[in-house]
Amino acid sequence: MNPDDLQRLVSMAMPFGKYKGRLLADLPGNYLHWFAREGFPPGELGRLLALMREIDHNGLSDLLKPLRRR
Repeated sequence: MNPDDLQRLVSMAMPFGKYKGRLLADLPGNYLHWFAREGFPPGELGRLLALMREIDHNGLSDLLKPLRRR
């Protein structure tokens, strides 16, 4: 994992769908789990959504709090 990916999670907005415009770090767990079941989009977005799903699933979302303050 690239450390810059964590910063992208708190700065990149979801580009489509029900949660369009919401930061990737703020997407609800059930939405992330849906992607895990149905398939993540290709490219960087899919990779970041998969990372956020792992962070959420393992209860590590607090790791992103310090990055939000930058």
